[in-house]
Amino acid sequence: MSARVRAAKLPYLPRLHTPEEDIEFFGGHVMRSCSVWIAAAERIVGFIAFRTGWVDHLYVDLGYDRRGIGSALLAKAMATESYLQLWAFRRNESAIAFYLRKGFAPVRETDGSDNEEREPDVLLAWSKTGG
Repeated sequence: MSARVRAAKLPYLPRLHTPEEDIEFFGGHVMRSCSVWIAAAERIVGFIAFRTGWVDHLYVDLGYDRRGIGSALLAKAMATESYLQLWAFRRNESAIAFYLRKGFAPVRETDGSDNEEREPDVLLAWSKTGG
């Protein structure tokens, strides 16, 4: 799901990994290092992967956005953690707007030279204390 959503919503990103590499990464790294929560209807329609201090992944499947799924998943991470940060690509304006509405604030922006996509991004952070 995440590769399909990413390709549709972020078409400017290069495809860097094969589907097999993505599966290995999620199974071997994300599932072992993160709490993963899913949203399901007749199938999985969204998920969040987070760990202490970080949201690593938040995806809602195509056709299921603007139904509160992302908000509910993010609320789970926010209820669990007292501080969260995440990276978003600067061109992903809808995601940045979503996180700003949820109380995240920009911490810093980069030119993308440190991420594998080489795409400018922004670090966003949220704290229960608001500071």
